[in-house]
Amino acid sequence: MRTKVSATALALLLGGCAMDAAPVTPARLTAAEAKALYETRFARFMADPGNFTYDFMEPLAGAKPYAALPRGGEQAFAASSLAGASAYAAANNSTAFMVWRKGQVVAESYGAGVKADTPLNAKSLAKPLTAIAIGRALALGKIKSLDQPIGTIIPALKDTPKGAILVRHLLDMRTGLLEQAFVADPESPLNRAYLDADHGRYLVDHYPLTHEPGTRYGYSNATSELVAVLIEAATGRRYTEFVNDEILVPLGAAGGEQWVSSPGGLAHSGCCITMPAESWLRLGALLAQDGVWQGKRLLPTGYVAAMAQGTPQNPNYGLGLWLGTPYREYRGFGAPDAPGLKIYQSAPFADPDMVMFDGNGSQTVHISRRHQLVILRMGPNPPKSPGWDNAYLPNLLIGAMTE
Repeated sequence: MRTKVSATALALLLGGCAMDAAPVTPARLTAAEAKALYETRFARFMADPGNFTYDFMEPLAGAKPYAALPRGGEQAFAASSLAGASAYAAANNSTAFMVWRKGQVVAESYGAGVKADTPLNAKSLAKPLTAIAIGRALALGKIKSLDQPIGTIIPALKDTPKGAILVRHLLDMRTGLLEQAFVADPESPLNRAYLDADHGRYLVDHYPLTHEPGTRYGYSNATSELVAVLIEAATGRRYTEFVNDEILVPLGAAGGEQWVSSPGGLAHSGCCITMPAESWLRLGALLAQDGVWQGKRLLPTGYVAAMAQGTPQNPNYGLGLWLGTPYREYRGFGAPDAPGLKIYQSAPFADPDMVMFDGNGSQTVHISRRHQLVILRMGPNPPKSPGWDNAYLPNLLIGAMTE
């Protein structure tokens, strides 16, 4: 017997990825439609997890009109260093490479088929964006503090074990929620929380809490996905609207698209957003300037410093940011010394206080507040040999500064 599927759900199942305008209200899928959508997504995900196609994208308009950042300032670096950095990026399959210093883009290059305005899949660069969103909500008084229990903000979590999770735990990966892994079971919470047509409700009602909040570091998309639930509960605004109007527009950044779970549904705040490289560069520059953009403070005083503080459970991870101190030659996304993929860093950063965005496939944004320097690299996985070195670009350019 065939299941009837509405026109809205059918469009999703056929893989439509873009839309002309943001939906006004969430579409209500029947149980049969939601089931069919989940099964289709799960099959696509299992076929190629690393290149999963997002099947419903909601626009982020960005700043209108848009004006690119100023270009110049190359004289602040030894001439050969910028060329060497660009060559290193190109040799490592980079589709976008940019260097910003003291308000100007001093170098940029793009791969085949990519231009300055091409939206790029940023993968887990979305996670530090969630920390910036929380900081903006704090600045606006919509959230009281990083130590506020999320059960006081999200009504469905009031007086529940998950309600004891603090706001900061959503950013430093210490919620105690089941941590990230890959499993082929269609009923696994890991897959349900990622692919369900109402993933926010699944996270709130069903996603497992495996440890007491604050006691264990466990990297996961689910932890970052709860930020969208929190922002919407705290502000009464859709996550995409809040990010666009309170972050992208004040930064003068170009927009892009954000994956949402269903038409008008919740954003996948932990991943799954596309924007041009310069938009991600501006986010790094905002932190390099202590949360101030063109004289306007967007983040609370001291918030960026708080983002750059590790925890006892993982000294190399702050609030959405990876920290270079203490130095580790091989650092994973999981807890220190846990098995799994390791990121190579040949030497300590020349700026010991450097922090970075780091997403799957070496999507990196290095940020030096000391030197007012931001270095961005985006693209597919670098070749395995000789392999990506997280220290190469920042140490080369810091060492080559002439002023």
